Amino acid sequence: MDLTKIKGPSFLKELTEKELNDLAKDIRQFIIESVSQTGGHLSSNLGIVELTIALHYVFNSPEDKIFFDVGHQCYVHKILTGRAKDFTHLRKFNGLSGFQKRCESKHDVWEAGHSSTALSAAVAMAIARDLNKESFNVVPVVGDGAIVGGESLEALNHLGSINNKVILILNDNQMSISKSIGGMNNFLNNVRMSNTYNKMKDDYRSILQHGKLGEGVYKATKYIKDFVKRGFINDTIFEDFGIDYLGPVDGHNIVELIRVLQLAQKNKKSVVVHVVTEKGKGYSFAENDQEGKWHGTPPFNVKNGRVLSSGNPSKKSWSEIISDQVLQWMKIDKDIVSITPAMIKGSAMNNLFKVFPERCFDVGIAEEHALTFTAGLSISQKKPFISVYSSFLQRAYDQINHDIARMDLPCLCSIDRAGIVGEDGPTHHGVFDVSILSPIPNIVLFAPKDARELRQFVNTAFHNFNKPYFIRIPRGSIDDIKVDYNNQLELGTWTIESCKDDYKMTLICYGDNVEKIKTIIKSKHLNIRIINARFIKPIDEDMVHKIFTENDKPILVYETILKTGSLGSILLTYCNEKHILRTFEHIALADHYSKQGSVQEIYDDEKIKHWESLNFSSHCTRWYGCWYITFRISVCGGK
Repeated sequence: MDLTKIKGPSFLKELTEKELNDLAKDIRQFIIESVSQTGGHLSSNLGIVELTIALHYVFNSPEDKIFFDVGHQCYVHKILTGRAKDFTHLRKFNGLSGFQKRCESKHDVWEAGHSSTALSAAVAMAIARDLNKESFNVVPVVGDGAIVGGESLEALNHLGSINNKVILILNDNQMSISKSIGGMNNFLNNVRMSNTYNKMKDDYRSILQHGKLGEGVYKATKYIKDFVKRGFINDTIFEDFGIDYLGPVDGHNIVELIRVLQLAQKNKKSVVVHVVTEKGKGYSFAENDQEGKWHGTPPFNVKNGRVLSSGNPSKKSWSEIISDQVLQWMKIDKDIVSITPAMIKGSAMNNLFKVFPERCFDVGIAEEHALTFTAGLSISQKKPFISVYSSFLQRAYDQINHDIARMDLPCLCSIDRAGIVGEDGPTHHGVFDVSILSPIPNIVLFAPKDARELRQFVNTAFHNFNKPYFIRIPRGSIDDIKVDYNNQLELGTWTIESCKDDYKMTLICYGDNVEKIKTIIKSKHLNIRIINARFIKPIDEDMVHKIFTENDKPILVYETILKTGSLGSILLTYCNEKHILRTFEHIALADHYSKQGSVQEIYDDEKIKHWESLNFSSHCTRWYGCWYITFRISVCGGK
């Protein structure tokens, strides 16, 4: 089938069983080929092909609300709702989003880049439906990793106390990004692995559901079936919440899926449909992946599974470097422990878990718990290291504020993927962490310019483990630089990175921008003083005071995060408090959500120009006794 000609899902209801299975094969191959060209979330979408087809076969979107938690498993949904033709621009600038996007289609009724939000939204939709005297179905698809999130469990508890019907599809692939963990996973595993019961159930149904007599016996003896079922497995957890349970169902058997979904549709109350799927189904490399390599992937060769652009092999990711430095410290300090909310591979913590499994903890997709868990370890005289993506850290704001900073509990938190991250778009850009953390007392917030400063800060934290230390690191790779254990930094200090006696202006920046800008300045022979503002909190007050009072040369503060609450805002507050009458130019992201696309494209769109590809000049103008700087920026090549 030519998938690009699909206009909507209604055609599914006319297809035979064979045609539905052929369609599943076509979609699976289409996704493999498309993602191999554009990059994207592969495994989760390969695993949900038959389930999504069955959902759109049984229900009537957009009248019935079908949506996915997390939103990156929506590729099949997008194909069936008429967007296959747009997959050549998947995750590209102004192209098709890799997540559900309400502005894209009326079939996208919810948006989510993070997990565990869908069931809360579903409960609300069901209540609103009933208040409005409407009759559509609300069908959230929630993974086994996402169902254990605090918000999911809160919503589950709420759902069990009301009479507003939701059909919860539990997509159980035994994986979040990597292998799922925890008590809920153990429960589901018991259900999945009850082969004896499942075989008896299938044999029982197939024998009795032939003819009227068999059907009658089947219905009359259902209570015996339930009794036997409970003798083999304990699947009452959802029923204990007051929600009916159907399953487990083979998530790759379209006919069986349709039958069970139709039963759920007829059910009078809320019901959980437990669907067992295989993440990466249909692509051997993804099927055999236990570490999460194929969860999200850059473009790759379909035949051999090799990534087309693996970067510079001589460089290491920022995540690898901080994990390596922590590992060295764990070897000499038995009190250091490491925590991750289901991001072992993403945060390059594999070696930590391999070498010290008893001191490393994957708490699942549960950032709130992860940070309070960190606080509990700290108050128990352990030295916790935790790595969380910037965009996910914001989910635990209250825990950082209430449970860590308020009690001034020592910890080391790596804010991974800080800054603009690219193709995953606005749900994943790490541009809020500085704004979130800078107002919170007791916190130390650090942004290293290179691997040396990164390792030095880890040393500083563990040598002086008496504060909540937060270190923001970007996505990408850099040259590694080893340092001795005793090589530390002085807290709250900035450095002058490039300066001539006759410099024309001062440029203040931090993080990986420092080295990028230094390179540009050197190549263009620009007479600009570079200040490495590596400590965002606390700032280097001595140097700041000197910079803003020593002369009237122009000052530029350059950041690639949200302007509100940024370092620029902190410096404005400082100048006001110290009665320093001085203006400066501030470049940062405006008050809106940035688009998806390459980092270069996003910088261009935001007027936050990528230093490596720009040519710029500056001139100064005197205004009311203060200097301000106007940058005239043009892209190389005259574009």
